[in-house]
Amino acid sequence: MTAPTTAMVLAAGLGTRMRPLTDDRPKALVEVAGQALIDHVLNRLGESGVTRAVVNVHWFAERLESHLSTRGRGPEIVISDERAELLETGGGLKKAAPLLGAGPVFVANIDSVWTDNGAPGDSALNQLARLWNPSIMDAALLLARREGAIGFEGGGDFFLADDMPGQGGRLTFRGDAAEAPFAYMGVHICRPGYVADGPEGPFSLSGFWRRSAAAGRLYGCVLDGDWMHVGDPQARDAAEAKLAGG
Repeated sequence: MTAPTTAMVLAAGLGTRMRPLTDDRPKALVEVAGQALIDHVLNRLGESGVTRAVVNVHWFAERLESHLSTRGRGPEIVISDERAELLETGGGLKKAAPLLGAGPVFVANIDSVWTDNGAPGDSALNQLARLWNPSIMDAALLLARREGAIGFEGGGDFFLADDMPGQGGRLTFRGDAAEAPFAYMGVHICRPGYVADGPEGPFSLSGFWRRSAAAGRLYGCVLDGDWMHVGDPQARDAAEAKLAGG
């Protein structure tokens, strides 16, 4: 399958848990190891062949737009403006769909930073792109092992079937189980119109994933590396220490 060359970057959140670091900036511009969170994500996407990134904006939108206008390298940036209303993950993707084109897209959060143990040219995003097969999938999610993750608290999100050995497999939600081994780490591939039948206004992607999982059309693969969910100042500090070799 052809790897996506377009991405949707979800950068419109209020960053409430990241305060006081987000008192004067969007969460996307909080720095980890000297680099804004959104630049960590955009650089990863660019390295995987993405040439165009649609970024939604809301909190301190002007400051984020100014930063993006000065990047000077990497994917072309297109803004999806959510100043009037914050639309959450599903609503943001639905609003941006006309900007995304017809092909598959990466959809990426900005609060994930990771190390990648894949060989050159075989990054986690490239592996996810190879997994993607729209004939049998609605969405393909990049997962992290819950153990050892930085900044993630909880019992995990998914079980992963070993029905595509060496690549990935079908996902089922944790449900009533006390815990599951894998967590969604903030990047997936889907069609731009995946949430076209969603409601007007804000809504989450989670309900669509549950529907796809029930139909056997939700798949995933696992990161070979360390995942840092940078959701609050403590997780930011822990991520910096990890990247510094701590």
